[in-house]
Amino acid sequence: MSGLVEIDNDRFHDHCGVCGVFGHSEAAKLAYLGLYALQHRGQESAGIVSSDGHDLHVEKSMGLVADIFQPNVLARLPGDAALGHTRYSTAGDTSLMNAQPIVIDCNKGKLALGHNGNLPSAGKWRRTLEHRGSIFQTTSDTEVIVHLIARSQARNLSGALADALNQVEGAYSLLILTRDEMYALRDPRGFRPLALGKLDGAWIVASETCAFDLLGATYVRDIEPGEMLRISRAGIESLRFTAKKPLQQCIFEHVYFARPDSLVFGRVVERSREMLGRLLARQHPVPADLVVPVPDSGVPAAIGYGLESGLPFRMGLIRNHYVGRTFIEPQQTIRDFGVKLKLNPVRGLLEGKRVVLVDDSIVRGTTSRKIVRLVREAGAAEVHMRISCPPTISPCYYGVDTPTREELIAADDSRHRPRLTDEEWSGLQGAVEPGERTVEEIRRYLGADSLGYVSLENLRRAVEDTEGNYCTSCYTGIYPVDGAQAELESRAGDREAPLVTEIQGAPNER
Repeated sequence: MSGLVEIDNDRFHDHCGVCGVFGHSEAAKLAYLGLYALQHRGQESAGIVSSDGHDLHVEKSMGLVADIFQPNVLARLPGDAALGHTRYSTAGDTSLMNAQPIVIDCNKGKLALGHNGNLPSAGKWRRTLEHRGSIFQTTSDTEVIVHLIARSQARNLSGALADALNQVEGAYSLLILTRDEMYALRDPRGFRPLALGKLDGAWIVASETCAFDLLGATYVRDIEPGEMLRISRAGIESLRFTAKKPLQQCIFEHVYFARPDSLVFGRVVERSREMLGRLLARQHPVPADLVVPVPDSGVPAAIGYGLESGLPFRMGLIRNHYVGRTFIEPQQTIRDFGVKLKLNPVRGLLEGKRVVLVDDSIVRGTTSRKIVRLVREAGAAEVHMRISCPPTISPCYYGVDTPTREELIAADDSRHRPRLTDEEWSGLQGAVEPGERTVEEIRRYLGADSLGYVSLENLRRAVEDTEGNYCTSCYTGIYPVDGAQAELESRAGDREAPLVTEIQGAPNER
């Protein structure tokens, strides 16, 4: 009998995206559309909380944004303020209880919270809070922030937020909605993006500016790292809730996560990716006949590679945009079934050609190996793989769902080999010393005629990072929060952070 099989998705995933609307009569509908534009940041679950000034109304479910928020559902979200969240969860963590926004009613009032990022210290804090009597309803690290807010002795919500966030380390771009206010916050290192926009007098906050484009909103500025932006009927108010720290913006937003039409960290993503392709062509030129992207994420870099090298750009692989997570596989097993469902080679373009195949990254290598084989079986004479980021050797702990180190094909420690079958590794043993995961070894596993990665130096050059403002932990194994965590623990008990108020618009009327 035919069986139901799960299609391999050998990609990095961002945990989520957020979108908030304040001061618009159709706030929930606008939040829905904003989430629709941010769907690429999370496809497991989505939720929207609205405020009518008297109460918070919540609707959330598993699935895609467009499937969840039908007209009858949106009709149950009244008010002129709304907070939306779309989530991608890690393996074993997919359930409705972890869908956001999280809604609580505590001594600071009723509030909803949506979080993009990750807190490496969440496990420690969870155990500490449980010992103090806290009862957790989810397995999400976001709930740690919720409990710290509720336990704060601060007299108002802005003080409680500052109190809570000065106790944790990690990546967070947060949106918080109360009955009559909205707060937007970013961690002091600015790991994840968060932008402010305006539409007909209403304020919009979103993970990416592509949400503004769909809504017809105007981009105003980014929420600054370490900033708490309070939005109320009186206007907007900027608060600095923590001391400044060195910037560590996620460079992978420009490599893969963000939509190419977004402005992220002050740069157009499309421009960064095209430059990555140009630098890749300079760094790893090869005699070839055409440049072919692995769609869709490899397209901008492939365009840049073609422009720089003078080789023609061709869509030699066609993507099926309607592939789900599982499919019924025929009784006669088809080799590379999952990849063939997603991609189909154009034989007329590839046959007899020397092909430069451009992709944004290699994770485990299993999917890249199948794609190379697919292109060869379509008749390509040579396949030269080019990757628009450096080899990924370490997991991310700041909001990216990364496989464990032992699953990353480029990890260079002999204790951490990718979980590949003996057949997959056949012919590789003895090629290099055990434990040395060289580019040549990866090339042989992929079955490509050559393999080239963009260097870390060129990656920084592509985003014009001259001051070390981007996090590159996944390429270096050096994590910026480790030292900060030690510093944080050394001053345990000092929980009150000064709030420096910079008023924009009407004064604080609390």
